[in-house]
Amino acid sequence: MADRTPAPDTPELRARWGSFEWTSENRKKADWHIAKYPEGRQRSAVMPLLDLAQRQVGEETDTQGWLPLPVIEYVASYLNMPVIRVLEVATFYFMYNLKPVGKYHVQVCGTTPCMLRGSDGLFEACKKRGMKKGEVSEDGLWTLTEVECMGNCATAPMVQINDDNYEDLTPERLDAVLDALAKGEQPKTGTQEPGRHTSEPANALSNLKQMVTENHDYRGDW
Repeated sequence: MADRTPAPDTPELRARWGSFEWTSENRKKADWHIAKYPEGRQRSAVMPLLDLAQRQVGEETDTQGWLPLPVIEYVASYLNMPVIRVLEVATFYFMYNLKPVGKYHVQVCGTTPCMLRGSDGLFEACKKRGMKKGEVSEDGLWTLTEVECMGNCATAPMVQINDDNYEDLTPERLDAVLDALAKGEQPKTGTQEPGRHTSEPANALSNLKQMVTENHDYRGDW
């Protein structure tokens, strides 16, 4: 599983990230998140602010983003929180990266449903591309992480890459997704099973048939 220890606090880390602060656009977003909460509860915005900070780091490094310790300290100061409280949140949730990652963070689900449906083959496909768990590939494109269930058991095996899910995968289908990303293209997200739209039984709908080709709002029929 993923290592949840922060990157070492080195002089180099301080030199690169010690002057971190919001961009003007992200400051507006941060204040917007904080304003959602009543007076005295502004610290409740810690999770969206950590996500915002990670995304800003990602934009600056052309990666999926991560949280250097000085950036975590900046968020703590912005919310008037003890640094340890913010660090506790960052280390608990897997959505936050505590070490540098590649341009694409490939998170392969290894929990039982995905494993039974072939996730071991997905790990092998990643390995053949030079990916190693918890490391950035030599070309800077990939970081591979094994994660627990991400809630797509009906369309297992699945992989999350940055903000997108790819489901009903085989090694060949994953290769096609990774090839497209490496070329700067955006592959189709969601299920990769031909003829399947979401998580309905493939080619065997008995109801909700209007969902075959697109999302359909059935509420007016009730």
